[in-house]
Amino acid sequence: MSQTRRTVIAGSFAAGALARPLAGAAQGAAPSPAMQAVLDYVQGQKTTGFLVVRDRKTLVERNWPLPAGPEAEKFKADFTYGQAPDGALLEDVASQQKSFVSVLLGVAIDKGLLDVTRPVSAYVGPGWSKATPDQEGKIRVIDVMTMSSGLTEGFAYQAPPGTLFFYNTPVYAVSKAIVAAAARQPLERLTHDWLTAPAGMRETAWRQRPAAFARVGNPTGLVTTPRDTAKFGQIVLDAGRAADGRRIVSEASLKAMFVRSATNPAYGRFWWLNGGDFVVRPGGARAPGPLIPAAPADLVAALGAMDRKLYVVPSQKLIVVRMGQATPDRAFDQQLWLRLARAIG
Repeated sequence: MSQTRRTVIAGSFAAGALARPLAGAAQGAAPSPAMQAVLDYVQGQKTTGFLVVRDRKTLVERNWPLPAGPEAEKFKADFTYGQAPDGALLEDVASQQKSFVSVLLGVAIDKGLLDVTRPVSAYVGPGWSKATPDQEGKIRVIDVMTMSSGLTEGFAYQAPPGTLFFYNTPVYAVSKAIVAAAARQPLERLTHDWLTAPAGMRETAWRQRPAAFARVGNPTGLVTTPRDTAKFGQIVLDAGRAADGRRIVSEASLKAMFVRSATNPAYGRFWWLNGGDFVVRPGGARAPGPLIPAAPADLVAALGAMDRKLYVVPSQKLIVVRMGQATPDRAFDQQLWLRLARAIG
């Protein structure tokens, strides 16, 4: 793939206008039949929160309660933390948190606190993996951010860094320690000061996860709402600025997040990218074509378990958020975008 093609997604973010607050949908306005079909579909997919924003105008926003039953009760115990004032559930967004951390790492770069080409051990100290000292010393921060550390989930060496895409949540979790060490601040404090406070994301915070999550090697979850997640997406559309115009992350650092990695053109720095020649999915399966064929090629996404979705489409000034339990339809991404294409045009 040529460098021009590898960076085309990143270049589309440079034209973001100065942010303005998100506007609400017109009171009492009924959705079009095509948009109602979208809502009917997502509601039938165990969705608890769904929000579509285009050019800062909320097109639709729905929050649904969890159904009765043991599956929903387990989801409630594992993933929810009460209810926000707008009626949305406060939910742990699972691996969507990776994209939030990507922005924090970008801010650290802007502040001169972090160099992603340096070894991970330069920030967290030696012995953080089970590789030999020589092998570990070659694993850079950028290798962790692109899921190409070369380590297993147990932190054992399996390949030279930068040569193999392996979606590795335990190794990802080290990035939270990296940014905290670089900033010399707790993760909770720098997240508030660098991101959530300036962005007006009042319902977003790190929480300790239930003990059952200890096995995934990432014991803290990011808890948020659809509206706060949409504000995060708007920062991407607005070239790194908050709603009041304050700079959160530089355009250069933002663009770098969406440069296709050498080992997986569907992945950047903790962000999923549409429009690539092939995709390597978290389970390791490789398939030709883009991440979501029905979606615009410039779509970028923060994705998490239980089908947490944040899609951002710069060419359409579009943000789509979905929260809830795991969808019964395993082709949810494709089927949703087939419907959205008809509803949005």
